[in-house]
Amino acid sequence: MKIINVALYSLFVALLLGVTGLFLATLLPIPGNIQVKIVKSGSMEPTITTGSIVIVKPQESYAVGNVITFGEDTSTQIPTTHRVVSVEGQGKSTYYFTKGDANEEADEIQIPMRDVIGLVVLSVPYAGYVLDFARQPIGFTLMIGIPAAIIIFDEIFRIFSEVRRMRWRKDEDEKQSSENGGARQPTRDRYRPTPSMPYRNIDGIAPRSSNQQL
Repeated sequence: MKIINVALYSLFVALLLGVTGLFLATLLPIPGNIQVKIVKSGSMEPTITTGSIVIVKPQESYAVGNVITFGEDTSTQIPTTHRVVSVEGQGKSTYYFTKGDANEEADEIQIPMRDVIGLVVLSVPYAGYVLDFARQPIGFTLMIGIPAAIIIFDEIFRIFSEVRRMRWRKDEDEKQSSENGGARQPTRDRYRPTPSMPYRNIDGIAPRSSNQQL
């Protein structure tokens, strides 16, 4: 039962750290200009489902077949994640033509290199729903704030219990020392038989003295 409790506690902590990490990844810069985005539409299904999160990393160039994320990312605009179907130009004058896997036709506009955020290197299905909920005040409280507080108080209680146990053991040792005249009785002397408790054989019968008649 203890092993199960430890496993569940570890899983709970791992999930909390995962959600917290994703939440911070959308707020703090990541080395290499890596960004985390939430997919809001199903234009890339079944490759990338609605509600997925995508890890986007900038590249010097992109090839046909690459899935890229491009466009503005503001409070009123969200970037698009589509697959490159053709490329025109070179260097800063490169333009990409894209298409969603679920769409019948390619996108009408061409994407200049400067508007490309990066290459999709990883997608995690449905994690975007969790991350989007964690961004809301009530979601942050329920998914991060309260669980974190529970873990902190649990650790404080464990430390308090350990300190209290150590103090109890110290008090017991001091009490025993005072009862023995200030010196703690060695462990090997605690069970030494007294005159009223003669040595006995293994079977529990007191041994005969040397002058006792048979």
